[in-house]
Amino acid sequence: MDMAGFFGRIAWEGETPAGFALALRLGAECEILALGVVRDRRRAGIGSALVDSICSAARQLGADCVLLEVAADNMAALALYAAQGFIQVGRRRNYYRRNDRSVDAFVLRLTLAKPPST
Repeated sequence: MDMAGFFGRIAWEGETPAGFALALRLGAECEILALGVVRDRRRAGIGSALVDSICSAARQLGADCVLLEVAADNMAALALYAAQGFIQVGRRRNYYRRNDRSVDAFVLRLTLAKPPST
């Protein structure tokens, strides 16, 4: 994508992609738009590494925090983000559509540490 502030990361295992993350910097905030890990490579630290990489890039770009939305029923993602220090700052009712129901989205935020001055 050729959009100002848009960036992403791909996690590789040798020649094979294992996961990806897409983000958008909007002023002092950076939003993780999408994060995915290949099913058989989950719980191997790839998601954490991708989040760390996005947060590091966001910090270098001058962002103060990272935001994201996650389905309230996505326990694996919620555990990942909680372990990274994200906190819930909002809720969007009936945000995600499933086949037979709607699911709320939690809005999560991580305040970034300031980069060391040189």
